[in-house]
Amino acid sequence: MLASVLHSEVAINVSIGIMRAFVEMRRFIASNSLLFEHISSVELKQLEYQKQTDEKLEQIFEYISEHKESSQKIFFDGQIYNVFSLIVSLIQKAKKEITLIDGYIDVGTLSLLSKKNSDVAVTIYTQKQTRLTKAGVKSFNAQYPTLKIKYTKVFHDRFLIFDQKTAYHIGASLKDAGKKCFGINLI
Repeated sequence: MLASVLHSEVAINVSIGIMRAFVEMRRFIASNSLLFEHISSVELKQLEYQKQTDEKLEQIFEYISEHKESSQKIFFDGQIYNVFSLIVSLIQKAKKEITLIDGYIDVGTLSLLSKKNSDVAVTIYTQKQTRLTKAGVKSFNAQYPTLKIKYTKVFHDRFLIFDQKTAYHIGASLKDAGKKCFGINLI
């Protein structure tokens, strides 16, 4: 518009340059129309894929919110901290009593049980040939009452029972938890 108002040599050259640019743009668009169509189709596919992904993620989050955490935990050799962390969190859920059935207990087992709530009584069913001494039980009871030890050989598996309501089957002795692969299952 300015070139049509100004009738100078520069204005005319600028008008010609603008026209050449528009012609070149038209040629570029015409020669690359297939490329632009392909880009448009890719964009449409991307939008559809994004929509499907959002829907699937929404379904996954909905499923997670509607379903409780798995009642089974599997631990691998060396996950000692993870095992002890889970067992301590389970022990702290007991309100009145904990029953542990484990043929092979030691002071490490008592260390786990020391994390219990203060008014929770503990009964352990174990074999006589454990590494736990009467002095160890007495020391535990002095600080974390009340622990009772009962001897039996009728159990092979290990169980952790809380308040006579919730029971876990434990694939390894608590003293060895995390040293080999094993599982903890809510019964």
